Amino acid sequence: MEVLIPDFRGPVAALETVLEAGPDVVNHNMETVPRLYPVIRPQADYRRSLSLLSWVKTRAPRMETKSGLMLGLGEQTAEVLRVFYDLREAGCDLLTLGQYLQPTEQQHPVVRYIPPDEFAAYREKAETMGFRRVVAGPLFRSSYLARRLTGPS
Repeated sequence: MEVLIPDFRGPVAALETVLEAGPDVVNHNMETVPRLYPVIRPQADYRRSLSLLSWVKTRAPRMETKSGLMLGLGEQTAEVLRVFYDLREAGCDLLTLGQYLQPTEQQHPVVRYIPPDEFAAYREKAETMGFRRVVAGPLFRSSYLARRLTGPS
């Protein structure tokens, strides 16, 4: 069982409840790079999200942790790679990368459509950084093929 959780705005009591339920995977999506958080995720905090993933891994080392990013919001390659590094430092095991698609006119516009070969390059880089599994492509979402992503190697 995989659970996709918010950051609960920091308190660990809610996280303890999640862990007590015994999911196989705890997923918390970073969504974007730190520079874009004020625009894309104003209610969230990049460091708090990393701390959540790290806390889960420290508290339940055998539990897999997962995160995802939407690309095409104006991020730079170096920023994306820095998020990969930060996620690995937090013990994140699984990663999904997908194309951001503007849901409504009120949301941030797509800055750039990422070509498939760029997604492939990001996947390869993430794998070399130690993520156990990575899916990357224009149509992938954090829940896409979740069973395959977390299944046997």
